[in-house]
Amino acid sequence: MSVFGIDRPSLRGKRESMIQTEGLRRPKFERTIDMNIIVSGSLAYDRIMDFPEYFSEHILPDKIHVLNVCFQVNGVKEKFGGTAGNIAYALALMGETPRISSSIGHDYHRYFDWLAKNGISTKDIKIIEDELTAGAYITTDRADNQITGFNPGAMKYSSSLDFDKLTPEETLVIVSPGNLEDMVNYPRLCKKREIDYIFDPGQSLPMLKAKDVVQAIEGCRILISNDYELDLIINKTGLNKKALLARAEAIIVTMGESGSLVSTRDGEILIPAETPKKVEDPTGAGDSYRGGLISGLVTGKDLEQCARMGSVCASFAVECYGTQEYRFSREEFNERFNG
Repeated sequence: MSVFGIDRPSLRGKRESMIQTEGLRRPKFERTIDMNIIVSGSLAYDRIMDFPEYFSEHILPDKIHVLNVCFQVNGVKEKFGGTAGNIAYALALMGETPRISSSIGHDYHRYFDWLAKNGISTKDIKIIEDELTAGAYITTDRADNQITGFNPGAMKYSSSLDFDKLTPEETLVIVSPGNLEDMVNYPRLCKKREIDYIFDPGQSLPMLKAKDVVQAIEGCRILISNDYELDLIINKTGLNKKALLARAEAIIVTMGESGSLVSTRDGEILIPAETPKKVEDPTGAGDSYRGGLISGLVTGKDLEQCARMGSVCASFAVECYGTQEYRFSREEFNERFNG
């Protein structure tokens, strides 16, 4: 079975049909035209540093209240990151043409060159001339302990996506962690215009108000999170999983090497994790999974197949250090998918 490439089907205006597979009904797109995939989220530079010793050897426990330390690192590696960039990169590898809705700083040139090299549009990215691009400064010691500093920079500003220019029946939006104003407003604007969207609150959950999380989940096509984040959602909103499924069409929970769990109001199914050849860095696996999942959705696959495509895509991501470093061909993907 070929799961992406020139032989894929394409979406028509009918927004949803349901198919029956082993007792679980799964939402499915039916395509006769190409979809606009809008990836709302963050763009960031990840600056990664290795400290060749142990943090614990340089931190005195009884002086933690007056901490003043300096770690001399072996160098700095700069990687392209951010949720929107990572998801769009995976989608581009899947043969899709995503559009990123995000804000970026005046140091955007390297990132724009990278996106152009990978065929990803930058026309919906807002440049904030007075800010740097969001940046994570990650220092890791010999025991894999990490100290991270994060500057939101341009991410403090809305990407100002123009929803009036989107054709509802031809658009799918994923709202992933990024500018908080966008995370609250974009689900509301999607519902107002009857645009399908996926809500992916992720690491922004602690900053979001409970009422805003509930509002975003209400009416979403899919709520996606990892297992820890789902517990945060349940605790923050006071809604159990059944109550959440009364508001979202489906919930997908990723669980690392344990796979992912796809739940609808009719049941649930466990999708095994695809085994990678090696594990170098699991950091970008979740965003890669989302790229494979969305590619399946817009090419007419049922939800189980979509989740499997997400799992396969993630298996390539963990084989490389960095969230946008992996690659695969159509043949390599299909071989792993069908294996």
